[in-house]
Amino acid sequence: ALAAATLAIGIVRGQPMMDSFMAAVALAVGAIPEGLPAAVTIMLAIGVARMAKRRAIIRRLPAVETLGSTTVVCSDKTGTLTQNQMTVQEIHAGNTRYAVSGIGYAPEGSIDAVGVAPRSDRAMRWTARAGMLCNEATLRHIEDLWRVDGDPTEGALIISAGKAACDRASLNVQFPRVDMQPFESAHQYMATLHDTPTDERLIVIKGSLEAIVSRCGHVLDELGESVPLDVSNVTHAADEMAATGLRVLAFAQKTVPMDFNALSHETITDGFTLLGLQAMIDPPREEAAHAIEICRRAGIRVMMITGDHALTAGAIARKLGMIEPTAVDADVVVTGKALDSMSDEELRKATEHAVVFARVSPDNKYRLVEALQSNGHVVAMTGDGVNDAPALRRADIGVAMALGGTEVAREAADMMLTDDNFASIESAIEEGRGVFDNLKKFIVWTLPTNGGEGLVIFLAVLFGVALPILPVQILWINMTTALLLGLMLAFEPKEADIMLRAPHPPNSPILDRAMVERILLVSVLLCAGAFGLYEWELMLGVTEAQARTTAVAVFVLGEAFYLLNCRSLSRSVFAVGLFSNPWIWVGIVLMLLLQIAFTHLPMMNTLFQSEPISLGAWLRATACGALIFVVVGLEKAWRGHRRQAPSRMSVAA
Repeated sequence: ALAAATLAIGIVRGQPMMDSFMAAVALAVGAIPEGLPAAVTIMLAIGVARMAKRRAIIRRLPAVETLGSTTVVCSDKTGTLTQNQMTVQEIHAGNTRYAVSGIGYAPEGSIDAVGVAPRSDRAMRWTARAGMLCNEATLRHIEDLWRVDGDPTEGALIISAGKAACDRASLNVQFPRVDMQPFESAHQYMATLHDTPTDERLIVIKGSLEAIVSRCGHVLDELGESVPLDVSNVTHAADEMAATGLRVLAFAQKTVPMDFNALSHETITDGFTLLGLQAMIDPPREEAAHAIEICRRAGIRVMMITGDHALTAGAIARKLGMIEPTAVDADVVVTGKALDSMSDEELRKATEHAVVFARVSPDNKYRLVEALQSNGHVVAMTGDGVNDAPALRRADIGVAMALGGTEVAREAADMMLTDDNFASIESAIEEGRGVFDNLKKFIVWTLPTNGGEGLVIFLAVLFGVALPILPVQILWINMTTALLLGLMLAFEPKEADIMLRAPHPPNSPILDRAMVERILLVSVLLCAGAFGLYEWELMLGVTEAQARTTAVAVFVLGEAFYLLNCRSLSRSVFAVGLFSNPWIWVGIVLMLLLQIAFTHLPMMNTLFQSEPISLGAWLRATACGALIFVVVGLEKAWRGHRRQAPSRMSVAA
């Protein structure tokens, strides 16, 4: 629009059409930041490299900037907030509680009844055996270390079965597997079908208490005999273990005829006998608790989304500091069953105070993302299963697990964690904020150049004078300074308070009013310096080419001085540290060398219609740049004083 207005003004003033057209082209070249797309892409790529060093792999470049605006992180529990190193600590079977000694995956320890010893340990042994049969993991001994190939939960079950004197090789011979129904988060159980030494086959299932108990009509008693199931008794035992942060799995079995050959969800609905419960501990990650606290200070909510029991999830959340000590679980822990009964509006309200969502399905995850987004949040959601893909795609930032996640989840995600650790999410958000901060600094730095160049051309046409800078010279300024000066802001270290600020509001503009006013201020200063010095040089009797070369020097030196102001949008360069980013000085030195070549080399004079200028002209151009540095520094100090004044008044009140 300005270029068209410039052309029209030139024609109305009777200037030659070619001169008016070239002025319009010069204004367009000056006003449009040609280097901005390339610089933004490079800065995002540098952010990606920094995140990769902190174990977060970005799959989609724009996700770097989005991370800086994240307001809610919905994290899985197992392996992300916890260590994912399971150890069975208790078994409840035959109305008896057993303590399991030993830690880790070393097959060392024992299983001992707590209190009065039962008359039979058949229920306990069958519970341990079920954990061994309904299992896909393998245990290996390598270099004096025991390792589990497969799910850590199943690794813990192998160890507990070994402590119950169950030998896997003998079990595989006695109960060879015929078929398997793998675990699916939507159904919350796994099942296996086995041949037996008799003329029957055996189905063994393990999973969440709710999923298993709903399929059982009987339970093994103290003598290991099948009796009618008292659901309340089993639920009470599970709740007691879950309340201490233990993860509880239930085990059941039933016999079927020999002609039963294939498992399906339709054939695993009822008729099972509950064998018992195994409760294991998955200790919280110490670094996760620290990362959650950092997120809280940064104004980011952390929510736990898990398939575990509500009491287990609540206990772990308290250990991680996610739930206030005075909070009641009923107010901050929501189950998937309760979530299913909520309307969209009720769910929106629930997400504003709930911290833990337990026993959730993939469909629940998707609804949670939608509810949070409808409340104006920028949501990061973790996931590792095939069924998590829709929620990962729906989230603003989908986070997949590289170690334990599926390929489908990784393909659907914007980011992968190479260590499946929540602390890496916090690190990625911190890096994202740093990238967003540096992008903002670059934009605040580059736009005044374009604004000043546009104003210079527009005023020249308006007043009917020769152009102080030519289109090819504007192109020189824009491309060289963007590369050698502006791009150095990509290497600017993160400011110390970056994780003490509130997230960037999702719907707010990148530039607030204060930044727009600063851009206008610097644009006017550059325009006044270049235009004024151009006229001054002509008054001193130099050639028009020399005056233009001096005007170009004003822009280059003004941008170099202003670059120092842009290293922080609110603090002075002295507070940031003059040499905390050495790349800034490398860029300034290289830019000065190039500008000297632009001014004094004959070949450059021919290409860009420049001419050598005097030392006095260099000093006057430098003074213009220094004036910009001082004025912007005073403007920062003034705004900082205005921000502090209300806080001092509130303290006094």
